[in-house]
Amino acid sequence: MSVPDMKFNLITCVVQRGVGDDVWKAAREAGAGGATIYFARGMGVRERLGILGVAISAEKEVLLLVVPEQQTDKVFDAIVEAAKLDTPGMGFAFIQEARKIVGFHDPEKK
Repeated sequence: MSVPDMKFNLITCVVQRGVGDDVWKAAREAGAGGATIYFARGMGVRERLGILGVAISAEKEVLLLVVPEQQTDKVFDAIVEAAKLDTPGMGFAFIQEARKIVGFHDPEKK
């Protein structure tokens, strides 16, 4: 069932391997209903930050969360805090508008 009257955003978060579960827990407590988490390998940044003496692992976890628009900022802020994304080398996150959604239901409607 699609929810044409609701707006959603996609939050993508890339963190060091082993951090994903803690990030997901914080996102869930902030109101996220679900996430997809998968493993990935980073390229490029590790070499540049290595010059500064920061060791960056190439192994990553990527979290994808589709969140109702009105909850996006709260969930995003929880992710930033849980993943310590304000610290260099810890990862990054971004938000994209999800223009069409199918497979979700409005929990307010029965």
